[in-house]
Amino acid sequence: MIKQAIIPLAGLGTRLLPLTSVLPKELLPMNGKPGLEYILDECLEAGIKQIIFVISVKKKIIKDYFYNDAFFKKIIKKKKNDKRLKSEYLKIKKLKKMIKFVYQNKPKGTGDAVLKCNKLIKSKHFLMLLPDDLIIKKNCSVGMIKLHKKYNSSVVASKKVPKREVSRWGIFKFNRLKDKNFIIKDVIEKPNIKSAPSNYAVIGRYILPKKIFSVLKKQKPGKNGEIHITDAIKSLIEEKNSFIGHVFAGKYLDCGTMKGYINSTIEISRLRL
Repeated sequence: MIKQAIIPLAGLGTRLLPLTSVLPKELLPMNGKPGLEYILDECLEAGIKQIIFVISVKKKIIKDYFYNDAFFKKIIKKKKNDKRLKSEYLKIKKLKKMIKFVYQNKPKGTGDAVLKCNKLIKSKHFLMLLPDDLIIKKNCSVGMIKLHKKYNSSVVASKKVPKREVSRWGIFKFNRLKDKNFIIKDVIEKPNIKSAPSNYAVIGRYILPKKIFSVLKKQKPGKNGEIHITDAIKSLIEEKNSFIGHVFAGKYLDCGTMKGYINSTIEISRLRL
């Protein structure tokens, strides 16, 4: 059973400056609540019981967001009839009990962020979600967990991208399975158009095996001197570990750039009207 999730949050968010000079990108509001809460809602609906946040000292405000009880109690005492405020506070209290914090104070990549959680992961597989990638209208994690149960396999989310854009993404080489899913044979990071094995891209949802920690411990830094989770996945595939690509049904929103953040906010506001 997939009951634990890792969410790496230590990134600097430079593509969203100047907004992120004062507030982490994950707490930027999207139609009335932080973008991070949409990721947490996805986890709750998928049956996740423990969520591990990987933050840095510079982003301690994310922890403060969930530990601001004194502030809420003071305001609720003054506004006793504010049902919305009480509801939001109760939700944050519930989430606080589920969240563990670990620290990644140097930006060494997603693989390094996952490795920081080694001692906390108990089960054979766990979920990882990247907060820049929102998937709305249908819960991607629920679909991936169903696929994991059916095939007892690790799973990575995927979407079809325009061929002219493959150099922006990690791209899959694969064999067809069924129902739009596929068996992953390789992951090529940002290939040119001619060398790309497909135009199905890696999206930030993963069900990973606990054995990935032993790979990450030995893994040498890759591009930009970082430890990349895709390199660890490649190593596991080469060792004949099963990985399935899941072409999800929901709508993908890229929140990692200023244009993407603005467009995502508009999309979500329309969804909730």
